[in-house]
Amino acid sequence: MHEGGHGILDNQNKPKTLFQTVSKFIPPLFLLIFIILSIVQNWSLIQADLLHHGQDEDGSGDSVRKWFQLDLTLIPMLLGGGMITYTTLVSMIGKRQITAGLLVVIALVASALTEEYLAGAIAAFIMISGEFLEDLTLAKTRNAVQSLIKLVPETAWCQSTDDGNNDWVQVPLKKVKLSDRILVKAGERIPVDGEILSGEAAIDESSLTGESLPVDKSSTDLVFAGTINRDGAIEVKVTKIGRNTTIGRIIQVVFQAQQNKGETQRVADEFARYFTPLILAIATIVWFLTDGNVTNVTAVLLIACPCALVLATPTAVVASVGNAAKKGILIKGGTMVEAVGQVDTVCLDKTGTLTKGQPAVVALETFGLVSEEEVLQLALSAEMRSEHPIAQAITSFSRQAGAEYQAEGNNIQPLPVTEFEIIFGLGIKVKLESGDDVWVGNWRLLAQEGIQSHPLADKFLSQQESAGRTALLVARNELILGGIAVADTLRKEAKDMVTSLRQSGIQNIVMLTGDNQTTANTIAEEVGIDSDSVRAQLLPEEKLDYIRQLQSENQKVAMIGDGVNDAPALMVAEVGVAMGAIGTDVAIESAGIVLMGNDLRLLNHVIGLSRKSLRLIKQNIMFFAVGMNIAGIALAGSGWLTPIMAAVVHNISSAFVVINSSRLLGFGRTGNSAVSQEN
Repeated sequence: MHEGGHGILDNQNKPKTLFQTVSKFIPPLFLLIFIILSIVQNWSLIQADLLHHGQDEDGSGDSVRKWFQLDLTLIPMLLGGGMITYTTLVSMIGKRQITAGLLVVIALVASALTEEYLAGAIAAFIMISGEFLEDLTLAKTRNAVQSLIKLVPETAWCQSTDDGNNDWVQVPLKKVKLSDRILVKAGERIPVDGEILSGEAAIDESSLTGESLPVDKSSTDLVFAGTINRDGAIEVKVTKIGRNTTIGRIIQVVFQAQQNKGETQRVADEFARYFTPLILAIATIVWFLTDGNVTNVTAVLLIACPCALVLATPTAVVASVGNAAKKGILIKGGTMVEAVGQVDTVCLDKTGTLTKGQPAVVALETFGLVSEEEVLQLALSAEMRSEHPIAQAITSFSRQAGAEYQAEGNNIQPLPVTEFEIIFGLGIKVKLESGDDVWVGNWRLLAQEGIQSHPLADKFLSQQESAGRTALLVARNELILGGIAVADTLRKEAKDMVTSLRQSGIQNIVMLTGDNQTTANTIAEEVGIDSDSVRAQLLPEEKLDYIRQLQSENQKVAMIGDGVNDAPALMVAEVGVAMGAIGTDVAIESAGIVLMGNDLRLLNHVIGLSRKSLRLIKQNIMFFAVGMNIAGIALAGSGWLTPIMAAVVHNISSAFVVINSSRLLGFGRTGNSAVSQEN
């Protein structure tokens, strides 16, 4: 039974083959053929029904019926009515409650008792074919799961161990096991999650993260099922298969989300439970007010089925979830679709959310004794043997800068080192092959070594530390030569995201971080968050307390974090949004919305999508469901709508709901600033 609730063509499994699709088309087609024949047989009665509300003034209908010994309208009415009655009874028994399909059954029985066979036949045809068309339209909104499933190839190149020849053999994916070794060639989709054992490749992860540029990967890097190897060949050790892969988890979340009901849908379902008894009562009143006019009662019963009301929310939810999934966003059902559109306060984690979560060199300065290249060369010589994140940032920067200097005729290469010492919490000391001593570290390291301070060094330290950066000094043979500043860098789209949130009407934007106040204020200023809205040096439980405080003030809070350290806060907020969750099970479990990539602008898309969904749900309910139903019942009860016309109007309202909700599938195609587009 589709979401319309009247039990017609009850089928929980969506058509997957051409035969199944065609088989669903056969019943309405078969009914249509007999209805056309019966229309020819009863043309004069149809004219009377449409023009004179059922009065055959010249009595020609009886003569026309003598063309055949049997009134052909009985065949489609009995067949269609039988299908509807059967599926309705099955639905009522399964749900153990009276469903709206009972209204249609009673209306068809009334048509038979009053010999309105053609009205009953056409009503049955419209109900069945209307549901068939709704199923086809709904299938478009449900294709997100199928699209994701198609990303995973059905075969894999697996290394065969038979006879010890280790050949690569193409096998069905279901035969691949954990720890198997597979080969992924250029242009192929990766069939499993795994770790690269050998080879290099440019991996297109846009299907999971939305990132348009391929990511260069080599040995020990992780790869994910459903992504594409654009260039190169890699051998991969299988670590996850099937539903346990990242894309498998995504498929499960999307499918469950499309079944998940929001508060609006739960209210509609609860109303629908009492709707059938209410309409039966109204039909009884019409019976008495019209002196037992069965035609009017039949029309009321046919138009009153609450299909449009029950379809109003789930069609919008399914379309929203599907739209988001194609952009690398997981929305966990109707509750989240509705909640994010009502958010008035956004809390942002700093590290890994507003920033990249990785230190990088942001300043390099010489104090006049040597060139910048020489300062950088000495720092590289000292740091390249360290695994500390700051050391790795300096090493990475040196390699990038080295390419630029080389283009200018210079070259940066590390100098030979004979002695290497890490001084915990202070820095690094090395002895070069030339005999020179080199120090790279904070001011405490140089003070401990008795190295004389320098005015330019003091100025550099003051400027960088006031900006919340980690400042290091580079010294050789007890002379301070220059300084390097390292900091967590801002995501390039962070400021645009904050601006778009404000334009959408969300003014209360707060940054929560465990970092120090100075660093937090610096980042906040760069992205446009007021210093009064910065909460620094917070422990995880203190983030929870702050979110609860906001909620106690009746604010609807969205928390955006990395899904690991911020998992508790994500679960407490009305809307938890996890960033960069590809391959992170904790993020998928803890957050209500998951951004598989690292583009913060997706948050604006989600909010805009949710707000449009809420507007369409209201339109569906107010205009197409409640409005058309009330008007239709009034017209049918007063005799202005015949049973045939009532059945047509009923299915038109349901069709409008599905078509209106389908508009969400195209949301956000014209630009990235989804929030501003919709406000």
